[in-house]
Amino acid sequence: MKPQIDWLSQWLAMMTVTGQLEIRCAYGAPWRIAYEQATAREIPYHIVLRGKAIVENAEDETLRELHAGDIVMLPHGSSHVLHDGSGLPAPLATLEPGLNLSLSTNTGTGARLDMLCGRFRIAAPYDRLVRDYLPARVVVSATRRDGEGADEDLPSEQLAGLVGLMRAEAAGAGLGGRAMLNALSAALFTLVLRAASDAQQPRQGLLALAGQPRLTPALLAMFSEPDRDWRLPDLAALCKMSRATFIRHFQDHLGRSAFEFLTDVRMGLAANTLKQSSIPTEAVAESVGYQSVAAFRRAFSAWMGMTPGEWRRVSRTEPAGGITADADQPSE
Repeated sequence: MKPQIDWLSQWLAMMTVTGQLEIRCAYGAPWRIAYEQATAREIPYHIVLRGKAIVENAEDETLRELHAGDIVMLPHGSSHVLHDGSGLPAPLATLEPGLNLSLSTNTGTGARLDMLCGRFRIAAPYDRLVRDYLPARVVVSATRRDGEGADEDLPSEQLAGLVGLMRAEAAGAGLGGRAMLNALSAALFTLVLRAASDAQQPRQGLLALAGQPRLTPALLAMFSEPDRDWRLPDLAALCKMSRATFIRHFQDHLGRSAFEFLTDVRMGLAANTLKQSSIPTEAVAESVGYQSVAAFRRAFSAWMGMTPGEWRRVSRTEPAGGITADADQPSE
């Protein structure tokens, strides 16, 4: 008997997510760091270990104050600025390469900040699943501030443990430290999404579905049986809703129709199969619900921007989706 797998795990399983912790910032106020729009398929993140920081996101033109234990990631790769909030001119920072990551320091003598900065990379074409289904900014905390017990705030406890490991590795010089930091960084992506789905109530998007358990049967069905000829009445019946209610709830909470989501799931799974095996295109088409190869080719080409055969060739000639160590650094 196969184990049951939750829909978020299945969504993440479609993607190749890697992570890299790059810089540790040790500043005294005043300080300021500016990040330009990230390159395609990259998601910047920051972990405040000590002190506080203000993050300004250019995409939604919002400000958010971060405290020790807070983690912010920007799924759309938006340009953003972090600063101490004083408005004073910030001295130039210096960057010193280290064994496992670089250390950035300044000459400020005010309130201290200790912050880890890195990024996630989502291999093509799955970056569209992040861009289309996650908000421009996600903020979670690895520190409980509400007085609740650990059993009631497990994501925060797990995040705190992971951040603690990252902090220890960043401060140490043990063998394999860089590999450990990158592995922990990749795990951070999933834990942040889990914590965000529990702690936040976004109006739309994938995280909003966590607060809608009535829609879970439809999500699981689309992932588990992508080859089935799903109709809206069938999905609605699984959720014990009328067709009209199901359509409204899905659109209102996800921001996309059930058919659009099903197409994304099918094409994402098909892209993985084409990349990882020599299974004939006809069999791939059937595995994601297309009895006509021509219809599958049209749908895949519209979704991917290339035919299944072209994607199979391209994906096999490109290197695995990792992050190089010589990427651009932020400007101070």
